[in-house]
Amino acid sequence: MNRNQSLYRMVMAALLCAVGIVIPIVSPLKLVIPPASYTLASHVAIFVAMFISPLTALMVALGTTLGFFLGGFVLPIVLRALSHVVFALVGAVWLKKHPDLLYRKWESALFCVVIGLIHAVSEVLILLPFYFGGTLSPAVYESGFFLYIFLLVGVGTLLHSSVDYIISLLVWRPLRHVNGLAAISSAH
Repeated sequence: MNRNQSLYRMVMAALLCAVGIVIPIVSPLKLVIPPASYTLASHVAIFVAMFISPLTALMVALGTTLGFFLGGFVLPIVLRALSHVVFALVGAVWLKKHPDLLYRKWESALFCVVIGLIHAVSEVLILLPFYFGGTLSPAVYESGFFLYIFLLVGVGTLLHSSVDYIISLLVWRPLRHVNGLAAISSAH
């Protein structure tokens, strides 16, 4: 990778981090039921970063975690955001090996589901110590493990991840032709 590509990736990572930090702070389209939170498009920056490279995905996942922290979210939600490093790296490495899957309907759908499952399992695992440690809100325990942790966080994250993936593809496909993006994404 030449110096221009490195610089371009660094700038893209910074811009995507900025977007990822701003979205959870200012978005009016969010639902927070601690420890669950759903902010429309909050994963778009991470997905677009995955389309660029593994290092970009890692940096943006860490940067967006900062956004949730700065947004004043509770610790379980911030740690759920940190768990995005897992699906971001897995997805970015997968895309590095198979960059054309984004343009194949069924392979892209499979990618979306697998990454969504990794995303959901990671977030549920983050919450287990909080749940079994008795540190979540009483409403969580009244609702029960299955409803709150499995359905609301697990299945909810899978659905949220899938919607954000689709939004990301809608953003990425026209942008990939912008000067420089095609070169850095193909040089993956």
